[in-house]
Amino acid sequence: MVWRSVMISRPAKLRREHYSLAIDQEETAFVPFEDIAVIVLNHREITLTHPVLSACAEYGIGLYATGSNHQPAGVFLPFLPHSRTTRMMRKQLGIAKPAAKQAWASIVRRKIENQAACLKLCGTKGVDRLESYARRVRSGDPDNLEAQAAAFYFLQLYGSDFTRADERWTNAALDYGYSILRGAIARGLVAHGLHPTVGLFHDSEQNAFNLADDLIEPFRPLVDLHVAKHAALTEGELIPADKQALVALLNVDVGMPQGRMSALSAIEYAVESLVRVYEEDAKELDLPLLIGLQAHRLEC
Repeated sequence: MVWRSVMISRPAKLRREHYSLAIDQEETAFVPFEDIAVIVLNHREITLTHPVLSACAEYGIGLYATGSNHQPAGVFLPFLPHSRTTRMMRKQLGIAKPAAKQAWASIVRRKIENQAACLKLCGTKGVDRLESYARRVRSGDPDNLEAQAAAFYFLQLYGSDFTRADERWTNAALDYGYSILRGAIARGLVAHGLHPTVGLFHDSEQNAFNLADDLIEPFRPLVDLHVAKHAALTEGELIPADKQALVALLNVDVGMPQGRMSALSAIEYAVESLVRVYEEDAKELDLPLLIGLQAHRLEC
């Protein structure tokens, strides 16, 4: 199981040395490839060798590059050889509408439940209203309760003057955190033979990550909670420490039917449950429950 997220925010050269990523800066640090889940390149003066890219593909590592605004602009995903890739593509394209609508309803329901949990953890009003929305979600969410809940939730969490269009620290942090989650989910989908383009609900022809944008929904409140806890203490642009903390959310514990685990592990279980839905071996998805911001601890 991979646990580590590597974020590089200073000039560096990345190269492969045997089974490790070598990071050449003032000194050289070595990180075993088998321990890495994601690498974030957050500086314009970072160079890397072709063997590093090959290793990322070989070990199933998601490699993020940031743009001029220092937000994740792209992700390199491994084209992992998978025995059922073509078969799963047919399953994705041929999923019965009732099954897809029920899966989407479970995603929306858990997302709203986690939004309610986020408000509760922040000591904010509105929990009962969100819990009511969650109970009323029907197959396919025909009443668009997801949007109704979101419109209410963000105002409760970040204040009555908040809009997602504003250029402010809060929105920059949300965008960064969501991008990291989205890439990690896309990586998990590819690793399990699924094609990120073919979604359950999202179906934009211009979006290469429709399925990732479906599955990310119940994970979003994890980012929301972190940002809410830090927004009042921070202003201006995101600094490297902010970004490091957002990447580290992949190692924060969430609740899953299998028990308490890191968000990164929860993504793997959620994707596995999605495969079972496509295979018609299950009707319900295993989705995360927001329980706080405690980092996962390895037990030895």
